[in-house]
Amino acid sequence: MAQVWAIVVAGGSGRRFGQMKQFALLDGRPVLEWAVEACRPSATGVVLVVPGSMIGTLSCGADAVVEGGATRSDSVRAGLAAVPASAEVIVVHDAARPLASPQLFRIVIAAVTDGGADGAIPGLPVGDTIKVLDDEHRVTATLDRSTLSAVQTPQAFRADVLRRAHAAGAGATDDAALVEALGGTVQVVPGDRRNLKLTTPEDLRAAELLLVPGE
Repeated sequence: MAQVWAIVVAGGSGRRFGQMKQFALLDGRPVLEWAVEACRPSATGVVLVVPGSMIGTLSCGADAVVEGGATRSDSVRAGLAAVPASAEVIVVHDAARPLASPQLFRIVIAAVTDGGADGAIPGLPVGDTIKVLDDEHRVTATLDRSTLSAVQTPQAFRADVLRRAHAAGAGATDDAALVEALGGTVQVVPGDRRNLKLTTPEDLRAAELLLVPGE
C-alpha cells in the first residue's frame, strides 16, 4: 500500500467571508478540524497549514502544523516541506471544504495508485452557460459547457510529480494546474455536490443544513 500524506490548506485571510472561515464553527467544531478528520482514514499523516498568527495555538489532530505563505501555492509549498520524503502520494485539500467525504479521498488516491495518473481531481458538470468577457465586460465567446468541469478538492498526486510542479515557484488556483503545466496527466473523477466550498457566511449555513439527517 502506498504511503499517503495529506496537506490541509487553511492559511487564508477570509476576506470574502468576513473572518478566517477555517476557524468558524460548524456544528460546534472548527471548520478546519472537519477537513483534517476527513483525511485521516486514507492518510499516513496530515500537515495543516495555517496563518502565522495561529502557530502554536492549535493542532486539530494534524501531525504537523506549519505557517502558510502569501498565496495558496506558497502555502502548499510550505506544507510540502513538512511531508516526509518517503510519501508516495500527496493529497491537497482546502479546509474550506469541510464536508469532503472519506470516500472521495479514496477515489482520488486510487486514480493515482491504481489508475496510473499523475494527479486526480473531483469534478462536477457545469450547469450554467459560461461566457468569456473582455475588459469592458463584453462577451467575446461562449464556451461549450460539455467540455467543462467545476473542480473540487481533495486532489491527489504522485509525490514526485507534485514536488516538481511546485519547484519552479509558480502560482495557480489549484495544484492540478501546476501539474498540467508540467505535462502531467490529470484524471477527473466524479465530484460530490455536498462537498461545497465555504466562501460566504451563507455557505456555512448551507453546510449546517447538510449535516441534518435527511437533508
